[in-house]
Amino acid sequence: MSAFGTVTHLVYVACATAFVIGLHLMNTPATARRGNQVSAGGMAVAIVTTLVVLVHDGGVDAYAAWALGIGAAGGAVAGLVAARVVRMTAMPQLVSLFNAVGGGAAALIALGHRPASTAAEVTGVLDVLIGAVTFSGSLIAAGKLAGRVPGRPLVVPYGRLASLILALSSITFAVLFVAFGGGTWALTGIAVAALIAGVLLTLPIGGADMPVVISLLNACTGTAVAMAGFVLESTPLIIAGALVGAAGAILTKLMADAMNRPIGAIIAGGYGTGDAVAVAAGGTQQVREVTVDDAAIQLAYAGKVVIVPGYGLAAAQAQHEAVALAQALTERGVEVSYAIHPVAGRMPGHMNVLLAEANAPYEQLQDLEESNPGFARTDVALVIGANDVTNPAARRPGNPVSGMPILDVDRARSVIVIKRSLGHGYAGIDNELYTDPRTAMLFADAKAGLAALLSGLHAYA
Repeated sequence: MSAFGTVTHLVYVACATAFVIGLHLMNTPATARRGNQVSAGGMAVAIVTTLVVLVHDGGVDAYAAWALGIGAAGGAVAGLVAARVVRMTAMPQLVSLFNAVGGGAAALIALGHRPASTAAEVTGVLDVLIGAVTFSGSLIAAGKLAGRVPGRPLVVPYGRLASLILALSSITFAVLFVAFGGGTWALTGIAVAALIAGVLLTLPIGGADMPVVISLLNACTGTAVAMAGFVLESTPLIIAGALVGAAGAILTKLMADAMNRPIGAIIAGGYGTGDAVAVAAGGTQQVREVTVDDAAIQLAYAGKVVIVPGYGLAAAQAQHEAVALAQALTERGVEVSYAIHPVAGRMPGHMNVLLAEANAPYEQLQDLEESNPGFARTDVALVIGANDVTNPAARRPGNPVSGMPILDVDRARSVIVIKRSLGHGYAGIDNELYTDPRTAMLFADAKAGLAALLSGLHAYA
């Protein structure tokens, strides 16, 4: 290996190390931002190094260089604008779009690059197959999250049969491409079948499973990128894709466990109602309502308060009000923490992202296992727009949330739920927490309700 090749190899190893360190730093909210910066820095160096290699080897002419530069600049500007403009509540669908872009780009690499060996042909087939499924599936998921596609399970007539036919078609095209020298037309056939399959596989998946689906599609994106790396013989792509794929697969398993649902059942679809129709307060359920003043008094004289955020917090964009209320309570000497369920919201870490954006102290953010032991000594559990993840019905068999690990808010001395109505969560069943004698309902939009509580709290300063 030449001196130039040795230096290039060492730079790529350093970039891979940055990817691993960055991923490790993302394990906790306190270091997640730094982890993103380290990983992004490693990828930037890898891209620049690849361009230097292309120029050094004479593998890029002036026109290709301009195309690469314009594409990189355009992508950077689009990413920067999206990061600045997109609201935090729209982050789940943005992540889905990023998954689509990653999977689609990986598939295009295989379609535009003629493999030089049988191994490269096999990885090219896998690249196109996984990338195309991820592209179309992520677009459907983004549509469901954005409300452009109904969030409820959409069962396509003969969808299972169609998916089977598409799978057999993909296998046929793959054999023709690898074993019989099929050209780009065979890869195109795989891509078309995979694109349709991605739509058919994602439509039947309901809103309750969206956090797991996003994580699964993220794992597929990483796997497709790794396959593209094998096609191009690119070490950074292989390592980065493998890391994303492995991390996404592990996260998918953790998210599925948090819902007590097999991954196969999630892929099969049919669970989750999307945004359920609201049920007016005072229907068949007997609930106890509380006024803002009474709720503020409970919070003002509590020794320990646990805030439980849910999708209602995100929908109302009330994260800043929640953090402001927590800060006011802390200043009064109240012990405050946030109990965050793994599948609260519409993507993995949705609540963590929202609260971090509002500058919630990282040490106050607790996961399911950290939070549950402390509810027994909690004076007030303040539930903000969370539904299924707090439903005690999960402890009994025979209902859609049976066996799902929940936040044990009903074991607190008092529970205040801020919610616009008694509407169902994604599981489509009543939340038994609302009829618990220790629970008081504050019917309000999360943003307005928290602002009113903060004003009421200041009255008792």
